[in-house]
Amino acid sequence: MYLIIFDVDGTLVDSQQTILQGLQVGFDAVGLPMPDRETALSIVGRSLDEAFLDLVGPEHSDKIPVMSGAYKEAKVSRRREGLDLDPLYPGAREAIDRLHARDDILLGIATGKAMRGVRHMLDTQDLHGRFVTIQTADTSPSKPHPDMVLRAMAETGADRSRTIMIGDTGFDMAMAKAAGAHALGVSWGYHDQDRLTSDGADRIIQTYAELDNALGELLDFDKETM
Repeated sequence: MYLIIFDVDGTLVDSQQTILQGLQVGFDAVGLPMPDRETALSIVGRSLDEAFLDLVGPEHSDKIPVMSGAYKEAKVSRRREGLDLDPLYPGAREAIDRLHARDDILLGIATGKAMRGVRHMLDTQDLHGRFVTIQTADTSPSKPHPDMVLRAMAETGADRSRTIMIGDTGFDMAMAKAAGAHALGVSWGYHDQDRLTSDGADRIIQTYAELDNALGELLDFDKETM
């Protein structure tokens, strides 16, 4: 079996607006100025506490619990109101359904989101039943630690040579490489292509239309059955 693991934010869904809203709530809660947009989005993919720490620095580490708590509370409140409906990127649903239909492929998720956030995404995008392994910040260290990919391989029995991580950040690429898996970058997320390459991307795609060929080349499976 082949194991194809997707990141969520910046890879499957365009969540930049809702992430920025949550970060602003966190900074407001402790009276610190919000960094510029590019800096704020550069931490997407990290677990929440580590993301805030990256942004404020160790001199404000005592403020992290309040910031993370405010972010989480805002997310829960907005979701109850039917907000935070992050759209899928063009071609994402079709790619997931096409891969899911193959009997030699297992799909997984590895994300800095909490499981609650993943369930919200699966609910709002009607994607339940596609992913056999879901790794989140609830049970694993923050990316780029390899634990999420290692757990996914252990749960599915997939060999690292047949496992690939698809993501938009250098954190995803470095995580995959640390776990001994393939790393496929996507260009439409939160880190530029130079960062993806320097952190270990085996290849970078520009749209989901390029995904099947990239997977076929990196995993060496029969592209005729894609």
